[in-house]
Amino acid sequence: MLILLTGCAGFIGSETTKLFLEKGYEVVGVDNLNNYYDPKLKEYRLEKLKEYKNFTFYNLDIEKTEDVNSLFEKHKITHIVNLAARAGVRYSMENPYVYSLTNTFGTLNLLEAGRKKGIEKFVLASTSSLYAGQKMPFSEDLPVNEPISPYAASKKGAEAMCYSYHHLYGIDTTILRYFTVYGPAGRPDMAYFRFIYWIDNSIPITLYGDGNQSRDFTFITDIAKGTVKATMTKTGYEIINLGNDNPKKLNYMIELIEKGLGKKAKIDYKPFHKADMKDTWANVKKAKKILNWQAEVSLEEGIEKTVEWYLSNRDFVNSLEIK
Repeated sequence: MLILLTGCAGFIGSETTKLFLEKGYEVVGVDNLNNYYDPKLKEYRLEKLKEYKNFTFYNLDIEKTEDVNSLFEKHKITHIVNLAARAGVRYSMENPYVYSLTNTFGTLNLLEAGRKKGIEKFVLASTSSLYAGQKMPFSEDLPVNEPISPYAASKKGAEAMCYSYHHLYGIDTTILRYFTVYGPAGRPDMAYFRFIYWIDNSIPITLYGDGNQSRDFTFITDIAKGTVKATMTKTGYEIINLGNDNPKKLNYMIELIEKGLGKKAKIDYKPFHKADMKDTWANVKKAKKILNWQAEVSLEEGIEKTVEWYLSNRDFVNSLEIK
């Protein structure tokens, strides 16, 4: 068994790769180390993965077809876990082309290369952003045909491509819709990361809306465990939510960060962004039934761990470019 894990230096990718490696699996990791956020953070995560003897790394872009095909010639890959993606709802409005290329066309490259080599499993990281406008809690059978951002649209395109390859070629496929993932060494463009940094440095928080919007915050280790279980489980074709099933308001998250840092936030309120979702809440019955998975880490515990990591790595975080 040889796992190709794309986006291995990313937030979710690095934690999932580490879990596979700790379990003794051979992992070929690829990442293009792009500068959507400060690459020093990706290099920080990558250096920890390179300590494992069962890990091989390639600096590679999945949207480049020849490079992907070359990788499959070098290695007998049996499982693909596609966590490489251009993330961020708002930035997708500024540069929609790169989102379509990486998230949709890049997924096609992996599916086609995998089809030719007879892969056993394909796992795709998708998003709760597809549920915009639907009734909560969000279940996987809801019609998600009206994405409200290029990011969500590019993920919908990737999902559709996965289904077509399952239908035509029988590739065992699991699509995971993640809900607001957070935790130590996360993405600096995410609200919780910036809030911790801004509050600690006495910089006013930029908050879109009044803070009463809620998110189904899901801790990184829970997401990694669910992704590993999905990779090891034959599903045929399934879309499965990975969420905490316990949404909390942004204002409450800010209170937890204030408590952890021992500092009060200054808040600069902005109008609610039309590409954002008001609330998210995952129905996780399928994850429990098919994967025997449910989130274990509460927001209180998760924010405490995240703030502890920040305080232990404050100098490193302060060296990063926080956009």
